[in-house]
Amino acid sequence: MATNITWHQSHITRDERERQLNQRGVTLWFTGLSGSGKSTIATALERELVLNHKKSLYVLDGDNIRHGLNKDLGFGPGDRQENIRRIGEVCKLFTDAGLIVLAAFVSPYREDRDKVRALLQEKQTGGVESNEQKTSSDRNNFIEVYVQADVSLCEQRDPKGLYKKARLGEIKSFTGVSADAPFESPPNPEVVLDTGSMCVEDCVSQLVEYLKERGYLKF
Repeated sequence: MATNITWHQSHITRDERERQLNQRGVTLWFTGLSGSGKSTIATALERELVLNHKKSLYVLDGDNIRHGLNKDLGFGPGDRQENIRRIGEVCKLFTDAGLIVLAAFVSPYREDRDKVRALLQEKQTGGVESNEQKTSSDRNNFIEVYVQADVSLCEQRDPKGLYKKARLGEIKSFTGVSADAPFESPPNPEVVLDTGSMCVEDCVSQLVEYLKERGYLKF
């Protein structure tokens, strides 16, 4: 833990950034098994909101992050937890910048997802908050989206061939297959997308309506 450090407060409030972007910063956290459709839906939603609604977004994808920021991490329990912790901090920065963040991660542990939720609801450290900042920090900055699909369906899809490798023993601790790698379903997600019965377009439409109704797509 670093010591002798002080938070340097910006001269621009979050509300001022959001007003310029004409949107509210928020993180949509897509959780679900590999092959459930998290990244597919996230990138489709990104395209819809950027091209048709002129919004500013960024997709954080589990595999992409492990090519850079988290390339030093494996898939054991400790590394999985650190993976999500780091991503949570990135989401907090992007959300504070006024962006709509689409984070697509298996994130199998309920405790880790709850920690990210708590992190994003924290008020920024240091400085004196304006009334605008208090309004921003009181909003829900974390929307948990459970992309629901049975293991059998995900294994049938197996877009990356990972389930086949896991069944052959070539991948250890594979979520949903290995006994030591369970997936803990969220008990109370804000949004549930059943990709066994919903197409990508319907999932995107449901998310757009959710964001519209709650005022995230305008300032």
